[in-house]
Amino acid sequence: MSMPERAAVVALPERRSVAAAAFVALRPRQWTKNLLLFAGIVFAAKVGDAWRWLDAVAAFGAYCAASSAAYLVNDIRDAPHDRAHPVKRARPIARGELQPRAAYVLAVVLLVLAFALVAPLGYASLAFLGGFLLLQAAYTLRLKHVVLIDVMTIGGLFVIRAAAGAAAVHVRISPWLLLCTALLALFLAFAKRRGELVLVGAEATPGRPVLEGYSLALVDQLVSVVAASTVIAYSLYTFTARDSKALMVTIPFVVFGVFRYLLLIHRQNLGEEPEEVLLRDLPILLCLAAWAVCAGVLLLVT
Repeated sequence: MSMPERAAVVALPERRSVAAAAFVALRPRQWTKNLLLFAGIVFAAKVGDAWRWLDAVAAFGAYCAASSAAYLVNDIRDAPHDRAHPVKRARPIARGELQPRAAYVLAVVLLVLAFALVAPLGYASLAFLGGFLLLQAAYTLRLKHVVLIDVMTIGGLFVIRAAAGAAAVHVRISPWLLLCTALLALFLAFAKRRGELVLVGAEATPGRPVLEGYSLALVDQLVSVVAASTVIAYSLYTFTARDSKALMVTIPFVVFGVFRYLLLIHRQNLGEEPEEVLLRDLPILLCLAAWAVCAGVLLLVT
């Protein structure tokens, strides 16, 4: 095994306490996905409304709790497979640091917390959370094993997050933004599948059954198609935005972000864990910050 291949295997850390293992099992790094809950208040230019921010934060907390509950159930079901995976074997449930019964109890507590947080936001918010959990359950139980449907389901979960964020603060969200959200989610999901294929091939490790329906050549084509579609959809959104056509000046940030991510997944075989790339790659972090500042200023002044 070559040095790059060895680097793909995660060395197991020392055994953690139950509390530490439970926190890790919640996958807090993946809570970055729930930042989409703030898209509604930002793009509706309501960032100066403190009460709406409280509602948005409550929705964000609810979806962090709900998604963590889903991760716990998923990890219980996938524990046998995770133990044979070079990276996922470090997950607390797979290592036996967190017992399945305790994980189920924690998941129930998180679900109760999630519904308690969105209940004051209205029936629409409750419906979105219910839909999110049903789709997440369908993904965990069956859809993640169906080629292409698995990735499209991930896209649907992201769209629900964006729509739920707008419902929580009672603003309208552009259909173009929902389309951009879906395409960006597909882009990241196909990049994740690519990372899994590369890792499975390098380590000769049994992968998830769904990977048998993909090939590296196919996934590379799909990533390219979705990447181009994402840039085009975002560009069309900025050209047709009723509130601020000046947003078109943010297109270069989106183009650079997509190009940088493509560079990373091809040159460094990253992509299996999108949140790791978003949190660790300085150029992408700077690009996201510049886009957020630029878009925020334009929405406020126009």
